[in-house]
Amino acid sequence: MKTIFTLLFFLSTAAIFSQNTISGIVVDQKNKPVAGANVYLDGTYDGGSSDEDGRFSFTTTETGNQTLVVSFLIFETSKTLIDVADFKDRTIKMRESVNSLDAVEVTAGTMNSGDKARVSVLKPLDIVTTAGSAGDIVAALQTLPGTQSVGEDGRLFVRGGEADETQTFVDGIRVAQPYGAQTNNLPTRGRFSPFLFSGISFSTGGYSAEYGEALSSVLLLNTEDDPNQNKTDIALMTVGLGLGHTQKWKKSSLSLNTSYINLAPYQAVIPQNVDWNKPYQSLSGESVYRYNFENGTFKLYAAFDAAQFDINQDDINTYPRKVRLNLDNNNFYLNSSYKGNFGSWQLTAGLSYGNGHNAIEIDRDDVENTENAAHLKLKLRKSLSDRFKWSFGADYFITSYNETFDPNPGIIRRNGYDSNIAAFYTEGDLMFSKKFAAKVGLRASNSDLLNETSVSPRISLAYKVAKYSQFSLAYGTFSQLPRADYIKFSRFHQFESENAAHYILNFQYNKNRQTFRAEAYYKDYDNLVKFNSTDVNNASFFSNNGYGYAQGLDLFWRDGYNIKNLEYWVSYSYIDTKRNYRNYPTAVTPSFVADHTLSVVTKYWIQDWKSQLGLTNSFSSGRPYDNPNVSQNNPSQFMNGKTKTYNSLSFSWAYLLSQQKILYFSMSNVLGTQNVFGYQYANSPDALGTYNRREIIPTADRFFFVGFFWTISDNKKDNQLNNL
Repeated sequence: MKTIFTLLFFLSTAAIFSQNTISGIVVDQKNKPVAGANVYLDGTYDGGSSDEDGRFSFTTTETGNQTLVVSFLIFETSKTLIDVADFKDRTIKMRESVNSLDAVEVTAGTMNSGDKARVSVLKPLDIVTTAGSAGDIVAALQTLPGTQSVGEDGRLFVRGGEADETQTFVDGIRVAQPYGAQTNNLPTRGRFSPFLFSGISFSTGGYSAEYGEALSSVLLLNTEDDPNQNKTDIALMTVGLGLGHTQKWKKSSLSLNTSYINLAPYQAVIPQNVDWNKPYQSLSGESVYRYNFENGTFKLYAAFDAAQFDINQDDINTYPRKVRLNLDNNNFYLNSSYKGNFGSWQLTAGLSYGNGHNAIEIDRDDVENTENAAHLKLKLRKSLSDRFKWSFGADYFITSYNETFDPNPGIIRRNGYDSNIAAFYTEGDLMFSKKFAAKVGLRASNSDLLNETSVSPRISLAYKVAKYSQFSLAYGTFSQLPRADYIKFSRFHQFESENAAHYILNFQYNKNRQTFRAEAYYKDYDNLVKFNSTDVNNASFFSNNGYGYAQGLDLFWRDGYNIKNLEYWVSYSYIDTKRNYRNYPTAVTPSFVADHTLSVVTKYWIQDWKSQLGLTNSFSSGRPYDNPNVSQNNPSQFMNGKTKTYNSLSFSWAYLLSQQKILYFSMSNVLGTQNVFGYQYANSPDALGTYNRREIIPTADRFFFVGFFWTISDNKKDNQLNNL
């Protein structure tokens, strides 16, 4: 018996002496103790927790090399290979997790909206509840800093860039013809209804290497992923009718939206500053089909738009006779995309096709042009770690443009071009810490039309200086084909890509439904197209000797916190820009640029009235114009004229007749300000040697809109208040 007890004593003693003690302290990057961290050997039950001083200690019977795991909620899990017999009083330094909600985010040059955006400067409903926007995405974006409101055009002009320097993408796939029918000094609208989009990212510069063929800006529209219920929307308006329906199934859904617009009844009641032979009318529709696979989502987006009008326009060169212009425009756009997981990779693939056709009669001359454009895209993205995400992909753009000009009398002229652009890009997102992040990318593209290859590096940095504030920096180079009006003559001339370099410094503050952004930028243009004629034609001589710059400051403040039921934002932009391009004799500020732009947007909900009231005031300083009476003999005075300041106050009122029925009223330019966009001068002087001119003014002093909107939905609660 004594022998047995002796044997047990020696066995227990051996076990005790074979145990090893592991000890140390857990600290953060500032060497402050981390209390409550879980510390253990991987694959065992041996471990413990750090105390309030960050210290831990436990014993184990394991031997040799083992993996010590230390984890805590707000830190990255630490795994260290240790020698069990020799790990005592060691320090484990933890790094903060970069996946938390308050981590830094690169924001230079980009303004996001939508529920999925971490910081939104606009929400989806803002696009159509902004007084004066009339439901147009582009018009609402013109209340943001960095944009120019060019009332006689209607398209997006960003930071000194022309409208064709901004590219539009739907679900990451390019839209070649994003605007409706347009003619001289009559503003157009964006083709897309905001009803079908859940988020918008508007980049005023320094955008990702994923996107190309844009010198100034990209507008990213993301269709809704998965509607939550079946519903029907009906709209009766003073300018037309609208109908929308969404049908949802187990794994798929379909949304349809169509509208018919006819300005004839409105014109009969409220005359405009336009001499219509046939007022503007259009029929348009959109649809989105979605199917949810186990590992991804497929979307098919289609849109069509058919518009026509016949108008007599004033022209100083034919006065008092007017110039008749009859336009038929037809457009079709198809977009298919897939986004899902492919093993450990995230796959994005897509294909788009667009067809735009214009038949134009200008007095007795006929112009017909057709553009066919396609975009193929493939992108792969992978998280190699919590701190590094890598993506790469390829684009292929195909464009065919043909134009026929049949003057009467005269010889028929045909121009056009075929362009194929292949591009490859790669980009890495690096999170050095919760406070410091970077995005580094490179894009290479080859154009067969221009017979050239360009390489564009891009980098963005962001540093969080406080819990709600951060700075961002961005630099990038960008290239783009010259506009179609020029390269349709490419069989006579060899063109080169136009180029721009962006430098951006951004500060952003976001807390409690309050957002402040300040952004300074500098853009350097080169290789801009110049020509030697008054108007572009077959006989023009082209070169890429143009250059320019744009620099300025954009400010944005949004507040939905301080005053109950009131939400407002203020945007201010200052720009200093000059260009020597087109047929300019010297570097000057282009006619579409105002040095100072200010927008104030307010929305106020009155519960007792069941109403939302909106006010938008847009102001800009005078825009340059050229007065040949001064500059004809003194080229240094070219574009030295300035229009008077522009100011427009718009009002909207949405009244809930019942939970799902809304009466809506809006009026633009409430004060009736007599705005002037610019002047058209005669091509030659009169008998007294004077170049006569006429004002270019809005089509109407004011625009009135009344609509009745009715929603029929499963829950009987949804309405179109968010769509007004």
